[in-house]
Amino acid sequence: MDFKDKLKQLAERIENFKEKILTEEATKNAFIMPFIQLLGYDVFNPCEVVPEWNCDIVKDKGEKIDYAIMQNDKPIMVIECKHWKQNLDNHSNQLQRYFVSAIDAKFGILTNGIVYRIYTDLENTNIMDSTPFFELDLLNLKDDAIEDLKKFSKEQFNVENIKATASETKYLSLFKIT
Repeated sequence: MDFKDKLKQLAERIENFKEKILTEEATKNAFIMPFIQLLGYDVFNPCEVVPEWNCDIVKDKGEKIDYAIMQNDKPIMVIECKHWKQNLDNHSNQLQRYFVSAIDAKFGILTNGIVYRIYTDLENTNIMDSTPFFELDLLNLKDDAIEDLKKFSKEQFNVENIKATASETKYLSLFKIT
């Protein structure tokens, strides 16, 4: 089964089970962990995926991001999760706070298990942009989005390639607006 088929299978699973998912923790277990696994990261390997990763700017404040995807003992992506029914528009500030403290992470993901918004720091280094450069809706999959998502897989992950695509995407969208 290829990447696209696996993603469609996860989307079907979400559609079938979402009404039975009553908590944020259940959303993480049923939707988000399988998504991370689909990208090729071992959610049960604490050297690869760290749940509740400490991202305090001030020690002992207790700020934790739901997941940090690690590479060489440093976070490359941080993921903030919400319940599948939550609107993500009200939560990007929380991810932005966490992103600042995870200076090594180049990508922040805000998700409710259905929609994945991916942010980076194109405008100011180590400060998350206010708008995502990529958004994926698992219940409304598009072929080009699936291809772009593959770049975040463990097998293909390359910060420079993804940032180049993010920059191109951002500036092309600005060009379309004007």
